[in-house]
Amino acid sequence: MIGPEQAPTRAAVLALKEERTVVGEAYDFLDEKRLLLAAELLKQLDVFERLQGEINTLYATVRQRLVAAVERHGLQGLSVYPPASLEGVSLASRERNFMGVILTETELVDAHGEQSERPACNPSAEAEACRALFREILRQSAVLAGVSGSLYRLLAEYRLTERRARALENVILPEIEQALNEMTTHLEELDLEDAIRVRYQAHA
Repeated sequence: MIGPEQAPTRAAVLALKEERTVVGEAYDFLDEKRLLLAAELLKQLDVFERLQGEINTLYATVRQRLVAAVERHGLQGLSVYPPASLEGVSLASRERNFMGVILTETELVDAHGEQSERPACNPSAEAEACRALFREILRQSAVLAGVSGSLYRLLAEYRLTERRARALENVILPEIEQALNEMTTHLEELDLEDAIRVRYQAHA
């Protein structure tokens, strides 16, 4: 950027106009990027809130099932009931690039499914319901983790883009405009002085 020490010449004015055009295009890009990031943020936030709501509903249901299971087996009996097996369970993820931000989709992949569950000595529908609900909570939480990470990265990129756009809009562009106006005014004054001098010399 041309500094205040730059001499007010026509070449400097042309350079400032070119710089103003380039900075203006950069601002337009950042402004568009800011809007796209905001739209994706809202989209991901909707998914996050939906998943969180489903998990909260599952927790409310599992509390009821736990009460029934405790009434059936007793606290000690339920504490030794075989839990859901995590054998063969892994976290899979897929990534995609959105405006320079890595968005991640995660999910649990169970190679064995419910076949890996250890059989209980004294099975009951109440305890099996608890086991199934906790497995579903774990599955939903894995998906939620990916969305949560994407939200954090999107928000960080949005804030950075917002700061850059505001810097161009409120600092850089006004400085260029002010320098351009001052140079243009100074050159106009010089042209006026030259015109007056020429007319004065012609009548002398």
